[in-house]
Amino acid sequence: MKSTDFGRLFEFQVFGDEEGSLVALESSKNIPFEIQRSYHIFGIMPGARRGFHAHKTLKQLAVCVRGTCKFLLDNGSEKKEVSLSNPRQGVLIDPMVWHEMFDFSPDAVLLVLADQHYDESDYIRNYDQFMKAAQERL
Repeated sequence: MKSTDFGRLFEFQVFGDEEGSLVALESSKNIPFEIQRSYHIFGIMPGARRGFHAHKTLKQLAVCVRGTCKFLLDNGSEKKEVSLSNPRQGVLIDPMVWHEMFDFSPDAVLLVLADQHYDESDYIRNYDQFMKAAQERL
């Protein structure tokens, strides 16, 4: 499943002046879906890696609002590494994309917006099962 959108970076408009900056994240405007859930990851131990799963139907957009981190994205036919180091950028994680997050800076705060509420049955947590499902979709 090759796609030009695979791991697409979004650049958000920044509003601000000499006193500071603001980025607005809006459902179906600069976020390509209706937001149903948000969560943030912080306090990551040095060297820790997170993720190690894919979702069957969930779409997510991740923004490193503070610090830096990297993503390894795998759609079953190609892999891509994406670095987030600017709070005005976000990466789209489509359904059926295995993702791992790593190289978090000590001050990293990763905000994730999702188009669905939490549903454990939507997760694929075994890489071999993910690859089998991804190949069936091709």
